[in-house]
Amino acid sequence: MSLVAGVDSSTQSCKVVVRDADSGELVREGRASHPDGTEVHPDAWWSALGEAVDAAGGLADVAAVAVGGQQHGMVALDEAGQVVRPALLWNDTRSAPQARRLIEEHGGPGAWAEAVGLVPVASFTVTKLAWLAEHEPQHAARVAGVCLPHDWLTWRLLGHGFNGHDDSGQDSAVPALEHLVTDRGDASGTGYWSAATGGYRRDLLEAALGHDAQLPTVLPPAGRAGETAVPGLSSGAVVGPGTGDNMAAALGVNARPGDVVVSVGTSGVVSAVADVPASDDSGIVAGFADATGRFLPLVCTLNAARVLDATATLLGVGHAELSDLALAAPPGAGGLVLVPYLEGERTPDRPDATGALHGLQLGTMSPPYLARAAVEGLLCGLADGLDALERHGARIERVLLVGGGARSQALRGIAPSVLGRPVLVPPPGEYVADGAAAQAAWVLAGGDEPPSWPLPGAELYEGDPVPAVRERYAEVRDLTASRPAELPR
Repeated sequence: MSLVAGVDSSTQSCKVVVRDADSGELVREGRASHPDGTEVHPDAWWSALGEAVDAAGGLADVAAVAVGGQQHGMVALDEAGQVVRPALLWNDTRSAPQARRLIEEHGGPGAWAEAVGLVPVASFTVTKLAWLAEHEPQHAARVAGVCLPHDWLTWRLLGHGFNGHDDSGQDSAVPALEHLVTDRGDASGTGYWSAATGGYRRDLLEAALGHDAQLPTVLPPAGRAGETAVPGLSSGAVVGPGTGDNMAAALGVNARPGDVVVSVGTSGVVSAVADVPASDDSGIVAGFADATGRFLPLVCTLNAARVLDATATLLGVGHAELSDLALAAPPGAGGLVLVPYLEGERTPDRPDATGALHGLQLGTMSPPYLARAAVEGLLCGLADGLDALERHGARIERVLLVGGGARSQALRGIAPSVLGRPVLVPPPGEYVADGAAAQAAWVLAGGDEPPSWPLPGAELYEGDPVPAVRERYAEVRDLTASRPAELPR
């Protein structure tokens, strides 16, 4: 039995799965937590990876490994390969003004969509580099290399980035930066790499950062990055290029053209596997690449599973009881609508917005109605994303619902009526880590396509569409207040 490992380095935690390379059978797994916050030093990811590997029984018998990671995070490195400042994560919205400036100064939304398949918002790496140049010029001046979270972890697994030395122990800082690698999926979320052309736009990188920098080499989907070289963790295992979390999740559920994956995690993601790149000058659809050589047009919301977490906390219940409450209220929650912009929002682009509760009446001011409004509000944002993908040519033959939020019985049961389609829910799993493991198996075996591991136990949820829910949401989704200035304590 050949074993492969997949890593999911997400916003909140690190998960490691070890699977049989041929059958995909799960052999063992482990996890560890990441610190909270929208900026995190990458060393915390490395520590969590080590803890998760230990919890998974180690990597000594693993033949290949690949990393799936949260997209867009800005990891800035100096000439010695050391981290310049804590990484700004995808959900850090401080760079919203820089996003607007980059759009205005470089041809407008249409020019950006044509150049790199997306229109800058605060989530994307290019805007974070612009924020760094504007607000921390002393740090920006030190930046010699820029990479993404999964790139940095892959680089570390290859033995680089430790105290400014390469894996041989020699002082080899600049060549070590030259060993940075990535894949087309994660690169397509930076704002300076084009899925359509397959190349970097260094002019846009320089416009943001103020100067050029070393960028990771973009490997082909099943390209070998090298071998692990971290004594005590792993040595001699083949390392895949890795990919972004959304691309890895699509691999993990065997998504093919015609499939749409709706993922309810820290963020809400609606993505479609496609054979041609997307370009949307409204900025709603990001024209990403996937991890197989195809494309992954995608709509992302900042607010997803945490909406359920926050509502459960507010009502003083657990998630199972929250589902019971939501399912006890009627569709539409009596006109009560929660607009769930609890952390600002990316789609629509409202980084300074706050959430809002509309339609309170004596009859709806109760836990079941609020629980139902939270689930429906979350789903309405995802349904808007589904519509946007369809407007831009996505072929929708099957909708798969995944992510931690998909464990909610209420979310699974209500989704068909809000999304307007039957929903296939695979069994709960670590699909980002599974996708990374599938990539590792692909790199190990070679071939034109990744392995198609079985996905038993998927459940089909059906229900009659209730258009009134989305119509009511559309009436009020723009009626939100801006984030307040600092208030007296």
